[in-house]
Amino acid sequence: MGARQAMEVRVSSPADATAAVRPYGRRPAGIVHAYEEFVDFGERSLWPLLDLVVRLWLAQAFWVSAMVKIANWQGALHLAAHEYPVPWMGPVTAAYLGIAIELIAPVFLAFGLATRLAAVPLLLLSLVIQFSYVALSVHLFWAILFGWYIVMGPGPLSLDRVLGRGLSATALPLTAVLTDLYAWLTRIVGPYYKLFVRLWIARILIAVGLAGLTGGEGGALLFPFEASLPGLVATALGPVGLIIALVGAILVAVGLAARIAALPLMALSVVAGAMATHSVDPAFWFMLLGIVALKGAGPLSLDHVVIGHLRRVFPRVSDATRETMEQWPRVLVVGAGFGGLSVVRALSKVPCRIVLIDRRNYHLFQPLLYQVATATLSPADIATPIRSMLRDQNNVKVLLGRVTGVDVQERAVLMGDVREPYDHLVLATGARHSYFGKDDWEPHAPGLKKIDDATHVRRRILLAFERAENASEPEEQQALLTFVVVGGGPTGVELAGAIAELAKHGMQREFRNIDPAQARVLLIQSAPRLLPTFPESLSAVTERSLAHLGVEIRTGSRVEEVDAEGVMVGGERIAARSAFWAAGVAASQAGGWVGGERDRAGRVKVGPDLSVPGHPDIFAIGDTALSDAWKGKPVPGLAPAAKQGGEYVARVLRARIFGRRPPRRFRYHHLGSLATVGRSEAVAEFGRLRLSGPLAWWLWGMVHIFFLVGARNRISVAIEWFWAYLTFRRSTRLITGD
Repeated sequence: MGARQAMEVRVSSPADATAAVRPYGRRPAGIVHAYEEFVDFGERSLWPLLDLVVRLWLAQAFWVSAMVKIANWQGALHLAAHEYPVPWMGPVTAAYLGIAIELIAPVFLAFGLATRLAAVPLLLLSLVIQFSYVALSVHLFWAILFGWYIVMGPGPLSLDRVLGRGLSATALPLTAVLTDLYAWLTRIVGPYYKLFVRLWIARILIAVGLAGLTGGEGGALLFPFEASLPGLVATALGPVGLIIALVGAILVAVGLAARIAALPLMALSVVAGAMATHSVDPAFWFMLLGIVALKGAGPLSLDHVVIGHLRRVFPRVSDATRETMEQWPRVLVVGAGFGGLSVVRALSKVPCRIVLIDRRNYHLFQPLLYQVATATLSPADIATPIRSMLRDQNNVKVLLGRVTGVDVQERAVLMGDVREPYDHLVLATGARHSYFGKDDWEPHAPGLKKIDDATHVRRRILLAFERAENASEPEEQQALLTFVVVGGGPTGVELAGAIAELAKHGMQREFRNIDPAQARVLLIQSAPRLLPTFPESLSAVTERSLAHLGVEIRTGSRVEEVDAEGVMVGGERIAARSAFWAAGVAASQAGGWVGGERDRAGRVKVGPDLSVPGHPDIFAIGDTALSDAWKGKPVPGLAPAAKQGGEYVARVLRARIFGRRPPRRFRYHHLGSLATVGRSEAVAEFGRLRLSGPLAWWLWGMVHIFFLVGARNRISVAIEWFWAYLTFRRSTRLITGD
């Protein structure tokens, strides 16, 4: 049976679903798709970094030159007048122009803003230096790399990529024309420029290889390179290195397995760089070969012909037609949290139809909800629309709706009267607040699980200060300015510290009848210490830091009653108009949908492969699942755990769909624990490594910014934190709602 015929098998069971795409599991197709996954991963993860490194490397070379000339103006004039004079321009004008180019253009290049325009004068300057002053290999590398940016543009880590789409549709003059010109350059000139780069690399390496193997002088065949890669290979690695360079150069020239051929050549450049003492040429060789390895040989290559043929025989997900996709197995993922999104993204190259269902249209970064609640961040800073995140993944359909049940017999997810069939089901529905049977406390002590909770808590905190300003009775003012946080885990610690900082530093001189700094913040913890999952030493550091902020800590105390007037703790009545819950969570009702065994928190027990016992086609991950995959202990309800579970389930599904051997049982790898206490204070635990103070605070900030989705959110959060840190002011103190 051919590949296309097999794709027409009707899917009616998990076995049929696997059979429908079984041809992908054959060795040739498996190799093709494994290679494409490897290439896509490398280009997606490594190319942005290499592009940034190349831009910064080029920018610093010219910018430093400009600073040296500014410091030695007479020397700059001498160069402009005698070393590389411009016939139609006076020395002073030429010197000013050269310094301006070297001073301004590198800044734009480094930030990736107007990159193509910035590369033009730098390219011209490189050619002037090469042909009018002194011929060096580095100048040719400069010219080739600047030409690359003129034709191909910068990578993802650039302002051009972030702003390009919006700028092209604005009324700014020439933006539309430049956008069309750039697209034309990349589409028409780009393939020829890639061919030119490959041939330029190959020409030098082939000349050196032939000369070295025949006993000739390779350097005589080249440009006047000073300790360049070919010369070092010829003298240091002998015939083996020369053969590698020769074979790799031929493959790069014809564009056959060019990405793979560039890798050993890059290794040779590293060896050459380690041996060089007065040349930077090997670094430029590494950059050029890295471009070939990560961006490929381009359309004018044998790779393009071969891969095009293989794609027709073994179509990729992005190339599949609607008719083909209808025969693929159907994977339903309920919940667009960390776990659910990990499953969806990891299946982007797998021939399956994915349906992602969530009752909200955004993915939320829950660890920073408390900062929305305390007016540090805006909700938009930590939430991203799901559809925008997955718009480039063709095998995903997003549905907005509330799942009400699962028909395990008919294999369908229920959304009211709507039934969504599935071949494989992944439950990643997260958790909700748990009041330990006291659900009537929820209106008086809200928790933090969604944006609505955070904005509600923010409203209560800010209204408390406003009402205290209007209150005439001292007792009422004190009750309004008393905030009780129940729960001494990371969320409770961070929320209590943030409220104390807001009161003491964020509202100075803004009220007349009250002093916000006199607010009383209590943190109630039933366990003997705060942060019970952290080492005792870090718990002690946390208590000291909170006490320094003025937070009253009561450990070993249980909340006995919560109402609109206050809380009862250990028989003591505390008048507080604002109480917040961070004491416990319970899994969603998903475990009840599939009839699996559940623990007291409602988590459904899963097997070694995270499937529900008795239902091998149903998986549970994140807060929904109870797994003993953490060295025999239950996996914690943390974002990294949910992501690891999602990635593992995706590997299981990929193995089933491709007909491969399933992966080993799931094992959770704990990456560490972090919690921030206040301004410049945090605690971090990574096994035996334990940190506290400013270093842990910086680490906490970098980790949380890294885990945010989207460049806009990362930049926005970094700016908000920087502003709040320097000014003590919070820009999102908005009271919303009725």
